[in-house]
Amino acid sequence: MKITKVLSALAICACSMSVFTSCQKKEDVTTKDQLSEDTLSQIRQLGFTTADAKKVDGGYLVEGDILLSDSDLKNKPDYKMLRVGDDEQYRTNNLVTGLPRTITVAVSSTLPSAYVTAADEAIRRYNALALRITMRRVTSGANITLTKAPSGAGYLASAGFPSGGNPYSQVLVNSTSLGTSYATTTIASVLAHEIGHCIGFRHTDYMSRQYSCGGSAVNEGASSVGAVLIPGTPSGVDPNSWMLACIGTGQNRPFNTNDKTALNYLY
Repeated sequence: MKITKVLSALAICACSMSVFTSCQKKEDVTTKDQLSEDTLSQIRQLGFTTADAKKVDGGYLVEGDILLSDSDLKNKPDYKMLRVGDDEQYRTNNLVTGLPRTITVAVSSTLPSAYVTAADEAIRRYNALALRITMRRVTSGANITLTKAPSGAGYLASAGFPSGGNPYSQVLVNSTSLGTSYATTTIASVLAHEIGHCIGFRHTDYMSRQYSCGGSAVNEGASSVGAVLIPGTPSGVDPNSWMLACIGTGQNRPFNTNDKTALNYLY
């Protein structure tokens, strides 16, 4: 997730007073032009934009904070329900299965203690909805581990999507850039966003990222797979969703009504 300057009342990713790069960029990355055309084609076929796509440790960073592995690129899901829309809640084809189930979350000792408090708040937000997934913090052996991003990372946080019916296993958090000075609710909003990716959510402003991030219009990409409209969510803009691509400095993004509809529909 990205924290940017608040360009307007609608500018919302996870950013500080100075502009950071997208939530999920890794250090020592290559540029889009250095990716092979075959790789770019695979990214597009999965329904993601290749704008600013980068090679990172463990795969490819797309849409600012989403990690796709080599195995993801080889995956060819055949689910065809797609609406290339405005700013609705979207999910991927991969979801957590075996419901009801408990998803355990651990905070690595590489992160400051403030992140334990923020993780507990993020977990509380999910559990307050009484979903068929229950979040529980543990100290080891977790389904999802929040850990410090590599030194020099250019993103604030990053995660991937579910695989094999299980949530993505790791959220990398750039605690050096994000720090501990923000309110617990702001850090919790960033963590809840990345956990959202781990259980299969795409960005709410998938169609036009400048809505929350500012700058020029960027469509994160659409194809016959990978961006599935969640029924019951609005076709108009949603300025408060926890899954918007960017968040303004110090903002709190608890689940709004549309987010709750999306979470309850899937889980």
